[in-house]
Amino acid sequence: MTNQQGRWFKFFGSHIDPNTGARVQVRNIAPFIEARLMMRKMSIREVFNPGTKALKRIYYYPDLSSEEKQKERDDAWDFAIVRFENFKNAKTGELISCTRENKLKLMKVPVFNRFISRCLQIIMNSNGG
Repeated sequence: MTNQQGRWFKFFGSHIDPNTGARVQVRNIAPFIEARLMMRKMSIREVFNPGTKALKRIYYYPDLSSEEKQKERDDAWDFAIVRFENFKNAKTGELISCTRENKLKLMKVPVFNRFISRCLQIIMNSNGG
């Protein structure tokens, strides 16, 4: 399995029947983060160094607006979660389709968010899985 495809994990959730086979395919987000940093413009600021009495250049990435941060976070979750299977709507019992919108809704559920965080931790600890 390649980094682009991701790795399958069985969902561990106390309120979800483990016999349903709910699982999620997750991939390493490092390539996503690297690509985003490459797209950002670096800023330069000159600061006076009192020790040398010279100007020193400082390179940095400007802070993102709160909207930009939220979009980047949403994009990262959409990238990390490749697919999921056998997740059902608690109210209707219908299967949830794997769309960006549904991925982001699931990430707002604390148990799912912890699950994805744990999957990413496992992937990172296994050399990018």
